[in-house]
Amino acid sequence: MPLAVVQLGRCPYRDAWEIQRRIHDEVVVGGDERLLVVEHPPVITLGRREGIERHLLVDESRLGELGVELVRSDRGGDITYHGPGQLVIYPIIRLIDHHMSVGGYVRLLQEAVIDVLGDIGIAARLDASAVGVWTDRGKICAIGVRVRRGVTMHGLALNVTTELDAFNLIVPCGLVGRAVTSVEKLLDPAPSSAALA
Repeated sequence: MPLAVVQLGRCPYRDAWEIQRRIHDEVVVGGDERLLVVEHPPVITLGRREGIERHLLVDESRLGELGVELVRSDRGGDITYHGPGQLVIYPIIRLIDHHMSVGGYVRLLQEAVIDVLGDIGIAARLDASAVGVWTDRGKICAIGVRVRRGVTMHGLALNVTTELDAFNLIVPCGLVGRAVTSVEKLLDPAPSSAALA
């Protein structure tokens, strides 16, 4: 059965997270698997790792002045930024139905992004020391997932026309000294997020 795609448009992170939780509960009991496509207003999210608050480089009051929300999420991974111009995809699937381990699922997400980027002329790759998708000019896609009761939540965030200066507010994914890039920086003209979805 094809995976149903749900276009959420521009949607605040917490609202999209609540939609994910509701659909996750449906999928756990046999409901249709879905893939949510969304763009978030500016938000910094923290994963479940201990001590990752140290990777936030400004205080919360400064974030408020900048109009950037801060959310402590239940996904894996470290700290990341979501915002306009970023393609965010949340697959909600039953891993057992696809004969996949968690590690295999993460690799599949990475490889799918690499394939899409290759189709538009961007050479991307894996990095043995860090999850995500990388180019010669930096990380282009962050991945953070959660698997509960065998069903996935959260997913990937591909920088398309994302304002990269926002990543200066954090140590992206906790990786000191690693650059972040976008499709826009690597292609001229860049396709829209909708064209890549």
